[in-house]
Formats: sequence, structure tokens, C-alpha cells
Amino acid sequence: MTPDEKLHIDKARVKEAFDVSHFNINTIIRGAQLTLVGAHRALQNPALFTTDHYRQAAIAVGVGIAIRVVVAVPILGIKVFLWVISLFYPLDKVSWDDTLVNGLNFIAEYVLQVPFFLMALMRYVVPTLDNLQVCPSTFMQSLNWVDTTYVQKHKHDHPNDLRDMYYPNLKHYRPTDGSTHSESTAQAISMFLYRFFRKGAISLAVFSLSYAPIIGRFVLPAASFYTFNQAAGLGPASIIFGAGIFLPRRYLVIFLQTYFSSRSLMRELLEPYFARVHFTTQQKKNWFRSRGGVLFGFGLGFYILVKIPLVGVLIYGIAEASTAYLITKITDPPPRPEDMKEFAASQQTWTNKHEFLGLSLANIDSIHGYRAEKKDE
Repeated sequence: MTPDEKLHIDKARVKEAFDVSHFNINTIIRGAQLTLVGAHRALQNPALFTTDHYRQAAIAVGVGIAIRVVVAVPILGIKVFLWVISLFYPLDKVSWDDTLVNGLNFIAEYVLQVPFFLMALMRYVVPTLDNLQVCPSTFMQSLNWVDTTYVQKHKHDHPNDLRDMYYPNLKHYRPTDGSTHSESTAQAISMFLYRFFRKGAISLAVFSLSYAPIIGRFVLPAASFYTFNQAAGLGPASIIFGAGIFLPRRYLVIFLQTYFSSRSLMRELLEPYFARVHFTTQQKKNWFRSRGGVLFGFGLGFYILVKIPLVGVLIYGIAEASTAYLITKITDPPPRPEDMKEFAASQQTWTNKHEFLGLSLANIDSIHGYRAEKKDE
């Protein structure tokens, strides 16, 4: 082998490895915009404003209050314990008590994500919240509403210029159990607990290792590099690693856990879709990676909203309805169920990404090319 051959660099592969087009600021902003537009469209659905849904909304607010109480009780118990100690040993000249309480608050809120965990768990534990939160019926009902409003909005356009509908074909796709979806409540809860306990254990271990001498300062940046390289590619991962070296530990933990929680929320919200459209493991990985920036922006928007005290559980339900709108923007209309395998394979790459990202927010519904292209074939 000649020296020239040894030094040969595949520029195409290097460019692909550092490509950030699927996870750049433009895609993230568009995802955040879809959070607001999708929520607005969902709230326009008259089916959400029935007497039954008002009752469920009140229950959701009550559950939100209960979650805040559950999270606050252990910290309050520690404070009472420290107060009892202060009766015998003055703590006004030391700071370790404040450090302990603040540290426990930080670990519960950001490292273990306890409030978010409890809120997500409620959709399995409280059956009365099913119609408002993540369940296939809510998703499909909202998808039907999105199709209806799309037709109404473009009623003056020629029918051949409109996109195909999503609901009519997808309603015939049979939901099946998978790695993150199950029609059995007990099995669904067990899978949910496994996922969150596993993530919690890993987060706590990484956070603890970040205090280790010498290597501690590199633990969180290395963890962020590994995570982003798996999900977004080498380009975004390198940027996050470089910034992580200089960020204080507290802010880096908040950033990483916000990313993890946004991604987990997004995967939970998309389950009604993936329970119907069956992808292989690699196809699903490619699907998420191709749409990484938009999904992160959408998930981040709702993650911030669901952290609002008391009403977070209610917003969590609205997020599911909004996900139906998101699906119509980042996927093609599904064909008949017998063509599902070919359809899943074709969805690994976001086909109209550049056109969609180039639209203004006011014209976000103006892409109709899919149906026209199909008719020309």
C-alpha cells in the first residue's frame, strides 16, 4: 500500500459524519413552533371540550397538585429533621444543612426527574385520564381532526393539489404490542418503570462519577458526547462535548437531563403511531435521526410546558393531541395496511424536509406535493 493510499480520506463519509442539517438551530426552532401551532390546532377540536373532558381536566389538575405534594414531602421531612437537630446543635454557623437540602432538591428535580416521572406514570395508574392523555384513541381522534381542518382550510384548492389524508388508512392499521407499547396495563406499567428506573440509575451513576478526582470534570462531557453521537451524529456531539468542558456541572446536568427528558417525552407521544406503523429497530433509529432537530424542538417545547406546576398533567394530554399534527408534517400519508412494510422503509428519510423547513410559519400547511408526485408515477 502506497503512502497516498494510507492517507486517503473519504471526504464524503467525513462530511456525512459531521453533518448537522438534521439537528441544527433551524430544525429545533421549527420543532418548537410546531409545539405552539399543534397545541393551538388541538385546542380547536370541539371533541376535547365535552363535559367528560372538563371533568378529566379537573382530575388532571388535582393529580398535578398531588405530584407536587409527593415530591415536596421527602424534602420537607429532611427540613423537619434538621430543625429538630438545631434544637440541640446550633446550625446557624454551618452551611452543610442548606447544601444538603439544595442538593436533594437538585437531584430530585434534575438528576432523577421525579416530577416528570410521576406525571408520566399517571397515564397508566389513573384510568380516567386515558381519554385526555397518551392513548391511541386520543391520537387517532386528533389525527382525524387535523385532516378535517386541512380540507376546510384548502376547500377552494383543486382536490388534485391536496395531500392524501392520514386518518382513513391509518385507522385500519392494527395496534400491536412492542418494546414500548402494550395493550396490557400491567405490562405497560412494568415497561414504563423499567425504562425510567434504568435511566434514573444511569443518571445518578454519571452524576456521582462527575465528582471523582481528576476524571470527574470529563465524565459529563463524555456522557453528552456519547448520547448525542448516538442520536444526532458526530457533528452535534463534538460541539456539545467542547462546550461541556467549560460549563459548570450544574448547568451541564440541567442541559443533559432536559435533552433526555424531551427525547423520552417525544418517544412516549409517538407510541400510538409506532404501535400501528411497524418499523424494524434500524428503521426506527434512522427515522428518529432524520428528524432529530424537529423532534427535539417539539419535545423540548412541551417538556417546558408540562413542568408548569398544577397544570402540567393537563398539558401532557394536550401534547398527545398535538403530536397528531406533527405526524402530518414530518411523515408521508400512510398507504393501505398491506403496503405498510414498503411504507415504513420509505419513511427512514424525511422526504420533504428541506421544503418544509423553508416555509414561513404562516404557510406551514402549503406543501401538497406528495399526492401530485404519487399521481405522476
